[in-house]
Amino acid sequence: MDLHGKTIVITGAATGIGRALAIAMTGCNPKHIICADLDRLGAQRTADEIGGRAYTLDVGSDHAIAAMIDVIEHEIAPIDVFCSNAGSFGIGGLETSLTDWQQSWDINVMAHVSAARHLVPRMIKRGGGHFLNIASAAGLLNQIGAVSYGVSKHAAVGFSEWLAITHGDQGIGVSVACPQAVKTAMTKGMEHSAAAVDGMISAEDVARSCIEAIEKNRFLVLPHAKVEGYIQAKAADYDRWITGMQRLRDKFDPPTAD
Repeated sequence: MDLHGKTIVITGAATGIGRALAIAMTGCNPKHIICADLDRLGAQRTADEIGGRAYTLDVGSDHAIAAMIDVIEHEIAPIDVFCSNAGSFGIGGLETSLTDWQQSWDINVMAHVSAARHLVPRMIKRGGGHFLNIASAAGLLNQIGAVSYGVSKHAAVGFSEWLAITHGDQGIGVSVACPQAVKTAMTKGMEHSAAAVDGMISAEDVARSCIEAIEKNRFLVLPHAKVEGYIQAKAADYDRWITGMQRLRDKFDPPTAD
């Protein structure tokens, strides 16, 4: 998809990958960029910087996403590209509370589902559109020390696959980005974690990879090139891959004695 003249929505646009996407996409000469975030002031700062529009949004609410889509489509323009970027990260294993599990599910999975539920029928009627879902390499390889994050990101990848399989031949483009560690506020302090074993890249690097994927209508976005090899190794010998992940766990998250 050529982004020139398009109307683009970006969630989680106040900081990190969302902000980088908004700035980078400005160079593609879109018609509108709507910067959505729970952080109203942060969304406004990004919008002011690029000449876009800000919208206060809780992506964990299906009602809020539906209302935002209605407002944009009726008052601004039909949405051509929806970048579902906002995410939630939490450390923890089996002790993770059900409240934290639900938050991970609502933000990392259902936000993608809600955007598609309310936009796909409209996009199909007018000839198509594109969804960019920001997941994580954790959605392909899992996340040591963060069970709700790893599981919810797997679901985000799975939903993106389903969306492409079911509606990809109806003009609905789908791209899912699966970076490893990215230098953002959410990953501060994780510079020496298992996720950063191959180094941390910038949010701008991720944004460039995502734009290229949208323009080429490519599904899987892997800003860290090594992830492709890890996926192949996992598929080739699942048991060996799990053993390797256990070794990585012991290196970065060793078990503690009782």
